[in-house]
Amino acid sequence: MDLHEVEPARDPRVRRTRAAVLRAAFDLVTERGTTAVTISEIAEAADVSRRVVYQHFGDLDTVLLEAGLDLARRELLPRLTDFRDVVDGRTETLVLARHFADHKVFYRALLTGSCAHALDRGLISLMLRVNRPGIEHLYGDRLSPQAVDDLAAFITGGAGSFVTAWVIEGAHDPEAFTDRLIAVISVLMEAR
Repeated sequence: MDLHEVEPARDPRVRRTRAAVLRAAFDLVTERGTTAVTISEIAEAADVSRRVVYQHFGDLDTVLLEAGLDLARRELLPRLTDFRDVVDGRTETLVLARHFADHKVFYRALLTGSCAHALDRGLISLMLRVNRPGIEHLYGDRLSPQAVDDLAAFITGGAGSFVTAWVIEGAHDPEAFTDRLIAVISVLMEAR
């Protein structure tokens, strides 16, 4: 599965059905604070049959994973790509922190549920697309393309683990978290 982009369905009915199922999963998980939801409950909330949910997603973990990635793709990535030409890590990091704080109940449930590993990997993969150009900008031609990829993966993975721990711990002050993450990344970047 390519976690970077989902090819949009051509049929508007398919798009509406997928969106309704993902929204229902988001709403149920957020309302309950747990991933202990069923395909039947999601199908009922989305006003589709269980069969349709299984046809589109296969199983509950995939529904939950896709709901988490869909939220990040729709609400987080567009806000971060606005900053591509700006090398202001604090602004970008604060956007990220506010997104996770705004949806803390949903993400905490997913990051402690059965799809946690897949979601963590998927979110890191999404963020790598945003972070790699910044690393390339900072280091220019001083690093090989492979070294840029490796450094971007290292920083993105570490930051992803930091975000995951912060979401799970429950302390959700985006400003304080941003300052902590920027301080850690600054130490790493001073070695450049």
